[in-house]
Parts: sequence; C-alpha cells; structure tokens
Amino acid sequence: MDVLTAVLLLVHLTPVSTAKNGVSSKSRKRIMPDPVTEPPVMDPVYEALLYCNIPSVAERSMEGHAPHHFKLVSVHVFIRHGDRYPLYVIPKTKRPEIDCTLLANRKPYHPKLEAFVSHMSKGSGASFESPLHSLPLYPNHALCEMGELTQTGVVQHLQNGQLLRDIYLKKHKLLPNNWSTDQLYLETTGKSRTLQSGLALLYGFLPDFDWKKIHFRHQPSALFCSGNCYCPLRNQYLEKEQRRQYLLRLKNSQLERTYEDMARIVDVPTKQLRAANPIDSMLCHFCHNVSFPCTRNGCIDMEHFKVIKTHQIEDERERREKKLYLGYALLGAHPILNQTVTRMQRAVEGRKEEVFALYSAHDVTLSPVLSALGLMEARFPRFAARLIFELWQDREKPSEHSVRILYNGVDVTFHTSFCQDHHKHSSKPMCPLENLVRFVKRDMFVGLGSSTSTNYYDACHREGF
Repeated sequence: MDVLTAVLLLVHLTPVSTAKNGVSSKSRKRIMPDPVTEPPVMDPVYEALLYCNIPSVAERSMEGHAPHHFKLVSVHVFIRHGDRYPLYVIPKTKRPEIDCTLLANRKPYHPKLEAFVSHMSKGSGASFESPLHSLPLYPNHALCEMGELTQTGVVQHLQNGQLLRDIYLKKHKLLPNNWSTDQLYLETTGKSRTLQSGLALLYGFLPDFDWKKIHFRHQPSALFCSGNCYCPLRNQYLEKEQRRQYLLRLKNSQLERTYEDMARIVDVPTKQLRAANPIDSMLCHFCHNVSFPCTRNGCIDMEHFKVIKTHQIEDERERREKKLYLGYALLGAHPILNQTVTRMQRAVEGRKEEVFALYSAHDVTLSPVLSALGLMEARFPRFAARLIFELWQDREKPSEHSVRILYNGVDVTFHTSFCQDHHKHSSKPMCPLENLVRFVKRDMFVGLGSSTSTNYYDACHREGF
C-alpha cells in the first residue's frame, strides 16, 4: 500500500471528532474543523486532504444554534462548487480516468443520489437565466470533461443541503411547506459545476422541489459584482498581489528544481509545465486516489506534490501578512456583501421574500469574502466549502436583530474584524446587525486606508498607491 492510499484510507476510516466545533480560537491555531488530529507542524498532505473534503462521516455543525428566544429570519449561503475534474492537463501525460456518471454502486454515495438524477432529468422546463438553460443539470460523462463536477462533488452538496434542511427547515421552519418562488434567491456563475452544485444542495435542502418555483439567476462575474464590476483600484491591488506571488516563487529554489524535474519527466520545457498549473491535475489524482502519471523518464510522485503544495501554503501565509490581497478583497467582496446586507435590511422591515439566498460560486469568490470579513486564519476554500450568514430576531426585544457567520459549520462570528470585540461586553452569542451594516457601508473603505472614500465608486476610482 503506497503512502497516498494509506492516508486516504485513514480519512475514510477515522470518525470525525465531535468536539471539533466548539473549539475556541485560543486552543487551536486555525478556525477550520479537522477530520483527523491536526499535525503539530504544517503538513502538506494533511492540508490537501482537508481541501479534498472527501465525504465520510456526517459532520456536526453549529448552524442554527441560538438561545430559544431568538427567531431565525433569513439565511444567506455562499458555496464553492464541489469536487471537479481538473481545468488543466499535465503536458504529454494521460488524463486521470475519472468517471463523471452518477452511480449507486460507487463511492462516495448518498441515499438521495438516484432520486437527484431522476429529478434533474425532469428539469428541462425550469426557469434559468440565459445562458444557464444550455447547461446540463447533472454530470454525465464516462470520462469527465475538463472542470466537470464529479460524483464526489454532487454527494458533497447533497450532504450540505440535507444538513441545512435538518437545521433550517425541520428545526427552525425558515420556509413554510407551501413556499413560493420569491422566498428563494438563487444565483450561479455560468459553469456547469456551479449550477450542478447549486442544484445538488437545493435538492438536499428541498427534496423533490417543484421545478416551476425554481429560478436561477446567472452571474457573469466570479466576484458576483453584478453591475458594479469596474473597479480600477481593485485591479491595481490584484496586479501587486500577483507580483508578490511571482517574487515568492522566484525565491523558492526547491520549487524550481521540482518543476525542472517534473518537466524532464514529461519532456517539455519547465516554463510550459509551470504554465499548465500541474497542481490542479495532481490534486485530482490525490483526491481520487489515482496514481500520478509516469513516462519512460520516470514518475511524478508524492515528493513533487508535497513541494508544490507546501509552496501554496507558504504563499497563503505571506498573502495574509503583506495585506495587498486584503485591498483586493475589500473591493472585490463589497458588491456581494452589500447585496446581502440590503437583503437583511429588507427582512428586518418585515419583507418575507428572499429569506433563503444561495450563491453557487468558486474559490475566487469565497476567498476575497473571507479575507474582507477579517477571517485571516480561515483555510483556503475547500471543495464544497460553505460560508453562511444567519439573521436572527430577539423575540424579547423584537426591534433587535443579530447576525451569525459560519464557515464550514464553525461559528466564526467573533473572528470577524467587525465583531471580534463585541463578545467581550455582551453575553449574546451573535453580533448586532448594525455592526455588519456599518462595516459594509463605511468601514470597508476605511480598511483601505482612505479617509475620503465613503462609497464603493469613490473607493474604486481613488488614485492608487
């Protein structure tokens, strides 16, 4: 048994610790819950396993936890699509043989898998904004197409949906049995993997839903910035962040030697191999326990994988320290956070529409939102990551509304920059809504170091660095 097989089996067979979700920030280095005991030092294989998010034991979560006198008013869910086939091919190697049809006799499995396929086959008349209506509603290729959602990805989001159903519908009755179209807000980018992930979560959440009630909006931008995407200063921050990434890579001689060795194995120039982003394909091999590719010159192996993955983790660490990405994140995340806050404010006014919002998105969507919120210790969004905003009303003081923020089932409310001090002088296990509103409407611009910009347009068009 090779090392990879042993490690993957360990994850499949190791039960999740039920104590993981109540862990305080003082007793853990990181926010994320852990499927196995966290190594004392950074371990690239362990980090990669977390990223794969292989469905095994049903996870416990902290969603929906509140004192009994609090009423759940609305829920806003941001997801990364589930496990997918690579977007890039390692030059001159055979593509990993992953089957993207959905089969009951293949792991990972979910009890609703066959019913999901059956229900999706009836959805051709659903209301999808163009160009979503041209996309397949579930993966169905014997050899996955590039970027296609896998069975693992479908199961991940069926699990997410069922978990949210148990909490928000069965326990908190967020939606009535006769819910209507306008009580849901559904939005996705124009990729099959995001639409299918959204549909899998929705099916787990609302099994056998009425297709006539489903309306998915199309979002052309991975930042979900709608009509507010032009932002010159955000692009300047991104260019400087990309320059930082490039300089960090130049300093890493071990990484360069690894790329050179891999390029020799596949017989292409090092530059061409690096441009093919080999870690994307290697992660697919790793997550699906498929051997790395070999040629007559040798094999790509776990040591290559570990070096590149370690560099990724170092890059994330430096990114947090240098703060260039934070400038990009604040401007990149503002439109979607502003839309969410506006929706919450409408709910506070008593409006009953859009009480459940779902954004089916990408790592490049969630990552800036996490950074903008100040969740600097949050791990990079894994496959099928979920970030949830809950809006609550205090029944004893009906004019008071509060928010909770959860990342992959862990309550991170008091890790956010706008609420990290609040719990020191309040016994409530959540954050006043006005803290979030003030942050989005004002403090996000202050965080950019601007004393003059008081709105998104001015901040985006301010003179640069």
